[in-house]
Amino acid sequence: MDKKIIVNISRECGSEGYSIGQKLAKDLGINFYDRLAIEQEVKKNGISQELFRAVDKQQTNSFLYSIAMSVYSYGEKISAAGTVSMSDRLYLVQNDIIKKFAENSCVIIGRCANYILRKEKCVNVFIYADVEKRIEHIMKIENLKEDKAKDYISKIDKKRRSYYNYYTSEKWGTKTYNDMLLDSTFLGIDGCVSVIKQLIKEKYNLSDFTSVSVS
Repeated sequence: MDKKIIVNISRECGSEGYSIGQKLAKDLGINFYDRLAIEQEVKKNGISQELFRAVDKQQTNSFLYSIAMSVYSYGEKISAAGTVSMSDRLYLVQNDIIKKFAENSCVIIGRCANYILRKEKCVNVFIYADVEKRIEHIMKIENLKEDKAKDYISKIDKKRRSYYNYYTSEKWGTKTYNDMLLDSTFLGIDGCVSVIKQLIKEKYNLSDFTSVSVS
């Protein structure tokens, strides 16, 4: 029987965790889901891209987005007591989207997926790197000067940490809900992918990847 594998990757800004996830999914021939994929699914639930992006920027400041039930109601999961923030509504929608993604083999980037899928058999990895390496990477891909790249990294990491800590009551970037904390500084993309593949084999008891379900 083909085996379903799920890999959730969290990462520090500039650690190349995104590229690691992309390459892993490509090598294994399985689906890759990121923020854009979730955004596209959220649209199907009646939330515009503009609203999704606006709330996503302020996702932990729930009191700023307290709105009437008439704006958007997500079934019986939303309390009938009154108002619920759009941020929290989006999280509930994303929760179900991620669980839907996980019905088949896939790699999921961020969005608390390791916590949301904690009852599933998954490989969960947190990618980090030396700050100098991360600054160098962000300077290149975002075309920023060093001081701006430092600020960018600080803001993105703060946002990710706040989002994760707020919705999971756990600490972002720790061993909780992660099988491995992996330093990409010297391993690079290929090295990290190789290590994760070995972890997948061990956790799913695979001799190779020919038995992995891709649909």
